[in-house]
Amino acid sequence: MTKNLLIVEDNPQDEALTLHALRKINLANRIDVVRDGQQALDYLFHQGEFADRNGPDLPTAVLLDIGLPRISGLEVLSRIRADPRTRLLPVVILTSSDEERDRLAGYQNGANSFVRKPLDFAEFAAVVAQLGVYWLATNEPLQV
Repeated sequence: MTKNLLIVEDNPQDEALTLHALRKINLANRIDVVRDGQQALDYLFHQGEFADRNGPDLPTAVLLDIGLPRISGLEVLSRIRADPRTRLLPVVILTSSDEERDRLAGYQNGANSFVRKPLDFAEFAAVVAQLGVYWLATNEPLQV
């Protein structure tokens, strides 16, 4: 089974840091990036600009920011959980928010994990590397 990761991140700097951290640990997995909530839903459901997307139907896991343009990350999560095709898809909220209400809303909407982005580059890279290893190498995903 090929494992791949979807990153939903609107901040170009955070996207670059995330990709750098994952490359640094030599994960050979496919990593796709979308930059807003609507793109995330289009990607997952093969619609809009991703109607003809090649590759696996679903990623192994989603790293989801919550402060996204067009459709918020929490709304994306809610729609993922509402659809039988994606209901069990692992979703990790990776955000700079340290608001308790965001953490609560994330878990209430079915997030598998809530991780706050560290401000320090080295800490950020270490956290992303741990997430990558866990979701792409350690965790045993469902084969739906």
